Amino acid sequence: MAVDTDAILVADNITVRFDTAESALTAVDDISFKVKPGEFLSLIGPSGCGKSTLFNVIGGLLTQHDGVVTVDGKTIAGPHRSIGMVFQEESTFPWRTVTDNVAFPLELVGMPRDKRIERARHFISLVGLDGFESRYPGELSGGMRQRVSLARTLASEPKILLMDEPFAALDEITRQKLNDDVLKLWRSSGVTVIFVTHSVFESAYLSNRIVVMRSRPGQVFTDIPLATSATRSDEYRTSEEYRATTALVSKALQDAIQAGGGAH
Repeated sequence: MAVDTDAILVADNITVRFDTAESALTAVDDISFKVKPGEFLSLIGPSGCGKSTLFNVIGGLLTQHDGVVTVDGKTIAGPHRSIGMVFQEESTFPWRTVTDNVAFPLELVGMPRDKRIERARHFISLVGLDGFESRYPGELSGGMRQRVSLARTLASEPKILLMDEPFAALDEITRQKLNDDVLKLWRSSGVTVIFVTHSVFESAYLSNRIVVMRSRPGQVFTDIPLATSATRSDEYRTSEEYRATTALVSKALQDAIQAGGGAH
């Protein structure tokens, strides 16, 4: 496969099958798409369409598949230093302070303690947790623990931030605040984001491109580029442009559900 110089990540003909003695299941079938540097791409689709399976393939956690995923033209064969992953369940270490949680990936690569603590504090500030550096996860709310997970991922300075429904378990107010924070981080850092979500509203608010999947088996149903003339904010959430975008994405999702026979 020729290297695509316009894409930071390429998924090429990805197929994943799970075979057991009783049955065989094709979770995703012949999925291909490209992601440009600096894009914010959301993956959305009905339950069971293979979003999380695809997330694990892109992140290098699931290596038994047909097709290839490349980053900067190099094939992914396992976890990749250019890809940072944030999961639905926050993954903080309860025995470590916020600072030591965020510094953990830097410790793994042998960075001196004073330097890694300095960098950890920078990313703690970036996610709005100033003043909580010495707290333990058990002293924090769910949203704050997810911020710690995000800061820890950002501390390794990935080129691609891969997020699997990271705010699904949070209340709506906290979720909206974290959506705003992620947008701010995306704009300031230039990182490429691939964001898996069930939410039409979240995908329409965050993304500049949405890939809608269908199920049985999981395939790309449609690929929707988005353009917005406004800075996305509380005012944008009540705008006609946002309403029209959510209607467009909702219609595409309903069409995907009917085409694939899945349930949302």
